Amino acid sequence: MRSTDPARAVFEAVAVVVVVVLVDLTAAGFVLFTNAAPDELEKADAILVLAGEHDGREDHGVALARAGWAPTVVLSNPYPSDDEVMDRVCDGEPGVEVICVRPDLLTTRGEAIAMRALADERSWRKIIVVTWRYHMPRARFIFRQCYSARGDDTVMTAVPRSYDFSVPEWELTYAYQFAGFAKAAIQGDCS
Repeated sequence: MRSTDPARAVFEAVAVVVVVVLVDLTAAGFVLFTNAAPDELEKADAILVLAGEHDGREDHGVALARAGWAPTVVLSNPYPSDDEVMDRVCDGEPGVEVICVRPDLLTTRGEAIAMRALADERSWRKIIVVTWRYHMPRARFIFRQCYSARGDDTVMTAVPRSYDFSVPEWELTYAYQFAGFAKAAIQGDCS
């Protein structure tokens, strides 16, 4: 016999909607973020390493420069002044110019704005951006808004690492990336 309790019917309807949203979020997030394809590397004027975990990204950016992809590495440095990793990498590397900058806005948008100013100052056109694989689509969108609308001015590449996230961690990651896309769309271009 089917329940006629209105409260139970509302609860069941909400539960169905929540499950559908989570399944859709997971499917879309997996396609858009987990398997985001990096751009093919191209020679550039500089390599920008976006802030995040100290997961090897700083050393990866320097390694790309040593391999000849660009002569300069720009490290986004929103970390405390006593951060050991940034102290080490900001001291410089033989044969590679290393510039550490603290963006005014401690966001991907702030990093793109700071890089645009540095690029204008140094007449740079093409840059390589190092970030998490799942962050590349959103970073690409923001850099088109704030660095250059020309898609070929920015080459996105991923930190070489694996992500051993649980299902709830992936759900939160996807939700955060979708929310970040919505925020960037609302904010619009930086000009």
